[in-house]
Amino acid sequence: MRVLITDDVHPILIEKLNSIGYVVDYQPDISIYDVKLCIENYDGLIINSKILVDREMMDLGSGLKWIGRLGSGLDIIDLNYAKNKHIHILSTPEANCNAVAEHALGMLIGMLRNIPRANKEVKNMHWLREKNRGEELSVKKVGIIGCGHTGSRLAHILEGFGCEVKVYDKYKTVTRVHDNMYQVQELSDIRDCDIISFHLPLSPETKYFCNKQFIDQIHNPFYLINTSRGSVVNTIDLIEALKNGKILGAALDVFENEKPNSYSESEKSMYNELYAMENTILTPHIAGWTFQSKEKIAQVLFNKIVEFVS
Repeated sequence: MRVLITDDVHPILIEKLNSIGYVVDYQPDISIYDVKLCIENYDGLIINSKILVDREMMDLGSGLKWIGRLGSGLDIIDLNYAKNKHIHILSTPEANCNAVAEHALGMLIGMLRNIPRANKEVKNMHWLREKNRGEELSVKKVGIIGCGHTGSRLAHILEGFGCEVKVYDKYKTVTRVHDNMYQVQELSDIRDCDIISFHLPLSPETKYFCNKQFIDQIHNPFYLINTSRGSVVNTIDLIEALKNGKILGAALDVFENEKPNSYSESEKSMYNELYAMENTILTPHIAGWTFQSKEKIAQVLFNKIVEFVS
């Protein structure tokens, strides 16, 4: 049995795969072109976000029995075609959900308390206390859209702050983890929230889920957090809402285009405007990127591989 690993992984995954008889080809810098040249030689393929597994890739991988995703986003895999080809898909959303939830919380508190701005001002010898008077999370209503592993974990973490949490998930009944958490049945039920955090997979249904129409239906100005997928939020509509005050602040870890070197002229203009805004906190898709989550992802994926092959 042979497996190709196309991205950086914790070494325990390689060690454990070796221990159950896999020959591991570890090529974290391999290009998608080179994967296509050699994929026919492998029973298993392990990817992160740079390798798109489309129909062509699966047809070339005639011996593929399973694909392991380091993390949670499955929008880079043609799931229907994989099912037709009897290729099993393994992902690890439970392994980095705590990391993502903690990151979302950190960015939220940063926005509410003006921490990035105050930090910059102090370092420039400006001591502006009143300008940076902030808001307390405990009195806010938080709306969580998408309550899988990460959304549920964020709801659980928020218990300690005493704020009311409303969760909306179209496809699942959510376990209530504390007294101030409520599942709402209609998206309109979050219209009174002060903070809205997105935890949705990317699909045709969720692309631009947050657009002008969505923003306009929220009663009051609100803070927005997106640690799911960039295209869940329409960036142009977001910028307009940040400018007119309908969105008080945006914390984004994900973007519609996460490859600055590939920006078109219109994207350069759009992102330059977003990056210049003081009421944003932006990070380079690192919410799930911790030393602890890297090891947990390796362990969880290995356990799922063992379960599948056995």
